[in-house]
Amino acid sequence: MKRFPIILPCHFGLEAVLKRELYDLGYETTRVEDGRITIEGDADAVCRTNIFLRTAERVLICVGRFRAVTYDELFEAIKACPWEEFIPANGKFWVTKASSVNSKLFSPSDIQSIAKKAMVERLKQHYDIEWFAEDGVAYPIRIFINKDEVTVCLDTTGDSLHKRGYRTQAGKAPISETLAAALIMLTPWHGDRVLVDPFCGSGTFAIEAAMIAANIAPGMNRKFTAMEWDNFIEPALWDENIEEARDNIDYDVKTDIQAYDIDGQVIRIAKENAKRAGVDELIHFQQREVKDLSHGGKYGFIISNPPYGERLEEKDTLPAIYSAFGERFMALDSWSAYLITSYEDTEKYVGRKADKVRKIYNGMIKTGYYQFLGPKPPKRKKED
Repeated sequence: MKRFPIILPCHFGLEAVLKRELYDLGYETTRVEDGRITIEGDADAVCRTNIFLRTAERVLICVGRFRAVTYDELFEAIKACPWEEFIPANGKFWVTKASSVNSKLFSPSDIQSIAKKAMVERLKQHYDIEWFAEDGVAYPIRIFINKDEVTVCLDTTGDSLHKRGYRTQAGKAPISETLAAALIMLTPWHGDRVLVDPFCGSGTFAIEAAMIAANIAPGMNRKFTAMEWDNFIEPALWDENIEEARDNIDYDVKTDIQAYDIDGQVIRIAKENAKRAGVDELIHFQQREVKDLSHGGKYGFIISNPPYGERLEEKDTLPAIYSAFGERFMALDSWSAYLITSYEDTEKYVGRKADKVRKIYNGMIKTGYYQFLGPKPPKRKKED
């Protein structure tokens, strides 16, 4: 089976989490850059990474990587890429996105136009035709230019991988599904440990945690652009990987995942989202204020996306919210808490300095991932 570079974009700063996911799937990393990882793979790898990865944003086949500082160089290098290996004569192809950072070529519309012309010239020579009807399957292309290095890719995913399909409604400041999964995977939490989200919003942290606990592949119930690329990805490969994903699910897993929010309507939305994700039986949802946060268990985890106060009228409410959280957290003496927030006075009002603060962008908002670490639980005695 033909192999090619596969590029997997992810949240900036969370490359190590994706790298570990890829290793667990059996893939070796060949290149790590800010916000993306590259592996070598084949058609089966395209299917597996789309279906099983929790923290990648897309799966892109790298068709070419080269340096270009003029539009002539860009044209000739894109023309030299082996497009005929991927795009059939009736394929619909266009540059869906072009981006440029610190490069001499910086106009997205010019990059898109020149790339299309170069691809047409290459395919005209290969298929010996002068005009393309483009009435077949879609083959969207993405081009990234960074410091004059051009990366040209086929987008196998379509809608971003964070669109699992379960979240049709979101709260005021939702966190993406891929970011939520990555932040959970940054912690030592496992499915047999308690997890509470006291500001659950649309339920994303709780749902992603339940999917991890039950080993539910995030992409098993959605469609991907490359599912129609039967000219080089056999449909059976998708079927086999989806069947494997279904076989891996453990709905009998014992979990203690709890999600609270002060807003009853938000809780109803979260419950509906969990039901669509197939994990509603694994999560306890409840309308509850943060001042009522409590749990009888030991060594639990709080992972949450509390209010940031992005709206001016909400700023005044934050000290009381974070103080109430801090008081309840301190009462959970063996617990750990992980908060993603842009609120600069988080530590002041929680009443404790974070053990670590990781800088993360939630969309366009610069946030910190505040990690308040509790003691490690005693090691379990091995059974004789």
